[in-house]
Amino acid sequence: MTALDVVTFGEAMAMFVATAPGDLAGVETFTRRMAGAETNVAVGLSRLGLRVGWVSRLGDDSFARFVRNTLAREGVDCAAVATDPRHPTGFQLKSRAVGGEDPRVEYFRKGSAASFLSLADWNPDYVLSARHLHATGVAAALSATSYELAAHMIGEMRRAGRTVSFDPNLRPVLWPSREAMVERLNALAVEANWVLPGLAEGRVLTGRDRPEDIAAFYIDRGVELVVIKLGAEGAYWRTADASGSVAAVRVDTVVDTVGAGDGFAAGVISALIEGESIPQAVMRGNRVGAYAIQVIGDMDGLPTRSQLGLSLAA
Repeated sequence: MTALDVVTFGEAMAMFVATAPGDLAGVETFTRRMAGAETNVAVGLSRLGLRVGWVSRLGDDSFARFVRNTLAREGVDCAAVATDPRHPTGFQLKSRAVGGEDPRVEYFRKGSAASFLSLADWNPDYVLSARHLHATGVAAALSATSYELAAHMIGEMRRAGRTVSFDPNLRPVLWPSREAMVERLNALAVEANWVLPGLAEGRVLTGRDRPEDIAAFYIDRGVELVVIKLGAEGAYWRTADASGSVAAVRVDTVVDTVGAGDGFAAGVISALIEGESIPQAVMRGNRVGAYAIQVIGDMDGLPTRSQLGLSLAA
């Protein structure tokens, strides 16, 4: 088995995007794409030249075959993805956004194959072949057993001397309460090397308002690097010894904001793995995120190295 640069895990779904704006109830035609925070990051990293693997469970259905075929075309390894004949692959409907607004998304994922992820899906030979793990709060929220797998994978990767990034990706509807979400996600976040929240997410998770104070919450608990996404204001980063801000990349026309944070994560992670400085990594994250929001679809706009003007030698 070829060693991986990055491994991630979670749920992928078929996504049906409305071809016209308005209430989803009135839309008659949709285009099919793929959705999933972790697979968005995986595809983003693969397009940037990294070897990426994804751990999950899919049903024995046409949606699953669509997901596998899409990831195969993108060069993402699915050797550790199980087929679950008892439970379906989830899907979602997404409205057609106009004027840069956030689209409406309706999920059909309850009881999906991925919600049955558990320690039975832990494959140490596969996961520990990677030098980095990317985890999100979505995978952790799917079920109690999926949370247990998330905590185990993060712990094992850290004990093996690998690096871990964590994007909270808050999905309150998947949690029994706001308090449970905050407690459990922070328990995972403080075990990671790099934490990548949005400003609103950071406020929910820490109870603090300013980016500097949100970052300090995690730095004081042992996290090495916190990068806070500030939307049109760019991003703020902090370590125990330094901090800084990186300006956003100007985008004239915003088409679809979903997936911007995943693109940002792919840019930051790829640059840090390649040895770039933190400001350079955050700038790459901003650039990848800017590409993502100019195209319909969560991952369709994610750029390649050549589009970013990056040398393949890196």
